[in-house]
This record gives sequence, structure tokens and C-alpha cells, in this order.
Amino acid sequence: METIQIRDEIPSDIPSIFQLTLLAFHNHPFSRHTEQLIISALRDAGALTISLVAEQDSKIVGHIAFSPVLISDGTEDWYGLGPISVIPEMQRKGIGSKLMTSGLARLKSIGGQGCALVGDPDYYARFGFRNRPGLVHEGIPQEVFLALSLKLPSDSRFPTGTVKFHDAFLAH
Repeated sequence: METIQIRDEIPSDIPSIFQLTLLAFHNHPFSRHTEQLIISALRDAGALTISLVAEQDSKIVGHIAFSPVLISDGTEDWYGLGPISVIPEMQRKGIGSKLMTSGLARLKSIGGQGCALVGDPDYYARFGFRNRPGLVHEGIPQEVFLALSLKLPSDSRFPTGTVKFHDAFLAH
């Protein structure tokens, strides 16, 4: 079995990304089952800033997407993470963690100042994501809205206000 390789999406990956995302969220209890549509809409809008795949034995087994967000206080260069997907039979094998680590490093390398997401606080805490009471996403329970500053703690002022993800997240 080959090791997992993380690389940028290429056009021929698009059908595999769509299918793996569909499968990854098929039985997810909090999914609206639109994640694959969100990725397509982000791509079509030119808002898919980072799109990485995890590949094993020439097969796409995972994917992570990052897109710009707007913050009401005017903070710039923040991004939303999601969706992140791993095919069901490969979940809980570290692929999601590799995608997260690679994706956040890439985000930082392009000047990203921070990242926000909606997800399980217990899972995302291992990457430094926390609930930030001054940062909200309307309509999302505060306990599952998490953020991470990518700047050094000594030179960061955490944004406050309302975060708005790209309109592609409304895809259905």
C-alpha cells in the first residue's frame, strides 16, 4: 500500500472529488448532503482558493477546500475551511489530519491570517481551533463555530463580528 500523497486538485480529479464528498457525507447526521454541490459552486465562482486531494495508489481518497470569508469588522485574509472529506472506508486513518495540516500550512503560505469552520470542537481542537465568543456565524450554534489565527499570538488581534461564508455554501 502506497503512502498518502497530498497535492493540489487537477481538473481530472473533479469527478472523483464530487463522488468521494457525496460518499463521505452520506450518513453524516448533521449534513444537508450538499457538500459536493458547495465545492462545485465554489469552483464555478472562482472562490475555491485551496483545493487539495489525498491520493493513495492513484486513487483520490480525501479532499479539503478553503475559500475566502467576510468578517464584519473588516478583517481581511481569513478563510473558511470546508468541506473536508475522506471516503468512508479510509476514515479514522489519519488522512483528514494530513489534509488539515497541509491545508493550513498552504493557507499560511499564501498570507492567510486565519481560518473559520463549522464542526466538531473535539476533533478540530487538535489543530488549534477554538470557539471565539466575539466571532459568530449567524444561524450556527456558537459551540460548533470555531476559528484559528494563523498569525503569531504576539501580533494577532482576533477578529470580532459576524463571519459570512461564500454564497456557494447555500448551494442545494
